[in-house]
Amino acid sequence: MLSLTLKEVSQAFREGRISPTELCRKCLNRIKKTEHLNAYITVTEELSLQQARQSEARLLQGVPLGPLDGIPFAVKDNFCTKNIRTTCASRMLKDYTPPYNATVVQKLLDQGAVLMGKTNMDEFAMGSGSTDGAFGPVKNPWSYADPCRTAADPDWVVSGGSSGGSAAAVASLTSYLALGSDTGGSTRNPGALCGIVGLKPSYGLLSRHGLIPLVNSMDVPGILTRSVGDAAIVLGVLQGPDVRDSTTVPAPPSLTELPEDFDVRKICVGIPKEYHAHGLSEDTLAQWSRVADMFETAGARVEQVSLPHTQHSIVCYHVLCHSEVASNMARFDGLEYGHRGEVDVSTEAMYASTRHEGFNDVVRGRILSGNYFLLKQNYQHYYVKAQKVRRLIADDFRRVFGGLGVDVLLTPTTLTDAARYSDFTQEDNRTRSAQEDVFTQPANMAGLPAVTVPTALSRRGLPIGLQLIGQALQDMKLLSVAQWVQQRVGFPSTSNPGVAGSQPAA
Repeated sequence: MLSLTLKEVSQAFREGRISPTELCRKCLNRIKKTEHLNAYITVTEELSLQQARQSEARLLQGVPLGPLDGIPFAVKDNFCTKNIRTTCASRMLKDYTPPYNATVVQKLLDQGAVLMGKTNMDEFAMGSGSTDGAFGPVKNPWSYADPCRTAADPDWVVSGGSSGGSAAAVASLTSYLALGSDTGGSTRNPGALCGIVGLKPSYGLLSRHGLIPLVNSMDVPGILTRSVGDAAIVLGVLQGPDVRDSTTVPAPPSLTELPEDFDVRKICVGIPKEYHAHGLSEDTLAQWSRVADMFETAGARVEQVSLPHTQHSIVCYHVLCHSEVASNMARFDGLEYGHRGEVDVSTEAMYASTRHEGFNDVVRGRILSGNYFLLKQNYQHYYVKAQKVRRLIADDFRRVFGGLGVDVLLTPTTLTDAARYSDFTQEDNRTRSAQEDVFTQPANMAGLPAVTVPTALSRRGLPIGLQLIGQALQDMKLLSVAQWVQQRVGFPSTSNPGVAGSQPAA
């Protein structure tokens, strides 16, 4: 039951094969069995059971609120949740309880979805491994696909980040969908490493109201599910304008259910030559080639294309990211909410102690470098120049999609499969982020939709995902192509992912 799609669960509810309360209890038990993953910061057990009982009453009366009524979901802990602690995995907000729900959270609740809890992450979403939060690192459920592994085994692999807790929650079957955030790949990276679907919608299609910001011009609420079809259903629920977010746009008229008989012969798939990056593993390259051949064999037009400014993208991204971080983190000063330092001999001393005690080294480092880029003598040389390069990067995509007639781009999502925690933490956060975001952040820079789809297991028995990038606001077309891929790659799964000592599926 836990591995069914959203449509299958809804059907099971209608047929009386299981009730929302029973399903909620199964997920709560699953959360307890997988505590060693550290996927959740807060588990809302009483609330989830209350919501499940309310859903059950509606279903018995034949008046469900929508396709997600009774469906368990999880939320990354940087989305505000009314009367539920929202920490951003930081000491700065360890006791913060928002008075309102983020718009995307409220839309799920309005559909009758059942909130299981708030998921772990990198502090303030600054990271690519979910290893730099105040509540400890998140373990990848695939660390325990080997039946010989135990929860105490130190040789586990990272879940990716910064939405690692959300990805681990979905992959370990404790929720059917989860919200993440995606600024430079923070939904697609953990989606790929945990063997699930991670969707970054077009910028503006989903409201950012209530998402504690990292980089306002690139942040997008992300969707993590176990199938592309499920991601399309959730996107259909969440998309659309919000009066509280001036950057939102009306959802384009399109189907919320994907076609089962998508004709791939009518599309052109672009293969960006610049994405053959240094460090790309043999396993990932083999899957990239395999899926490209699959498109060609099925009758799609597959062409190599060039995105020449890709080589500058990661540096440009970090300049803009750190600059906006410096601005956004200024609100955490110990006055209105959040942690307040004990040193209060002066306002400046209180500010300094608050931020030193509340932020980790990663956050403080990004604030410092961002302020450096924004200094009067540096502003033109760093920030303005980075904005100009960002425009060139977006122009590259426009030329490929508009001038060359490409419908989607096929690329790797990550350089390799998931790294061991002991190896991952040998390098600093800045270096790791540059490596892990190399394929994902260009889509954020250009505001384009992108999705990662699991394709195969590496020689180490860990998931490999590939990324599809689409044209702005053509998210459903992108997902139609992604579903076509998912239906044909034959990605395996474990019967009990995340449970130490589980037996892999035959």
